[in-house]
Amino acid sequence: MKQVLGDKRAILTLVGPALIVYTVVMLVPVMWSLGYTFFDGNAITGFRFTGLDNFTRLWEDTKVHDAFVFTLKYAAVVTVGQVLIGYGLALLYVFVLRRYSATVRTLLFFPIVLPTVAVGLLFQQLFSIAPQTGPVNSFLNMLGFASIDWFGDGGSAFVVIAVMDIWRSMGFYGVLLYAGLVDIPEDVLEAARTDGAGPLRLVRHVVLPLSWPVLVSAVIFSINGTLKVFDSIMALTDGGPGTSTSPLTLYMFQTSFTYGDYGYGSSVALLLTLLCLVVTVFIFRASRRDLTKG
Repeated sequence: MKQVLGDKRAILTLVGPALIVYTVVMLVPVMWSLGYTFFDGNAITGFRFTGLDNFTRLWEDTKVHDAFVFTLKYAAVVTVGQVLIGYGLALLYVFVLRRYSATVRTLLFFPIVLPTVAVGLLFQQLFSIAPQTGPVNSFLNMLGFASIDWFGDGGSAFVVIAVMDIWRSMGFYGVLLYAGLVDIPEDVLEAARTDGAGPLRLVRHVVLPLSWPVLVSAVIFSINGTLKVFDSIMALTDGGPGTSTSPLTLYMFQTSFTYGDYGYGSSVALLLTLLCLVVTVFIFRASRRDLTKG
């Protein structure tokens, strides 16, 4: 192994193909998109150099401000829901169900493999008010409450989107965090139990610190996915009513491909990229400080 790692030709042979593919698939499109931010137009009408005009427009665009706020709100709510419920499921698998958790894990993991469009149509029917009342509104009527037009208001539509995406992904995060919990040494848990630690103290003082790295990884994985949400909102509300549930990704897509403004769409994409980078670095550094203090 040392001979291979010390041979530059061997390293180039092993790493070179992957590096070429990564450059062509990732780096070149990113740099190309970055270059578009200084131009106006598209491939059909042609491009015109505009300098920093797209960034000035980005700063003043109220639709970008609304999409930015919605993206942050969605990412915060759904990430907390995904990771907390997923962690609760992981604890259930390890400490309650134990050997019998395989069937439950499979059933709860199943929604993540369903097509997003199918899940969106399912939730449209569940929360529908017309042409026929959906199961959720039927249940509200049975309890004596009036039906709610869930997709007629931005606030209620946001609730449906959050519930749908948390429901879809909680099984995935349950399995992801379960993989971290099963690596906790059993003798450490037994020692804590012998010292009189109850279930809550065991989780708080033993399980949580030992599973902190995988928990942080799950948060970073989740926050990056939720900041870039597109397909589920496209399938469920298409950004409506109006633009009240439009994230940055949907606004970028509409700007670039519906209105043909590649330059401004690339500027929105750059804003989203910087947002993901800043949030990820913040979470990573905050978690390192917590580990250092601990």
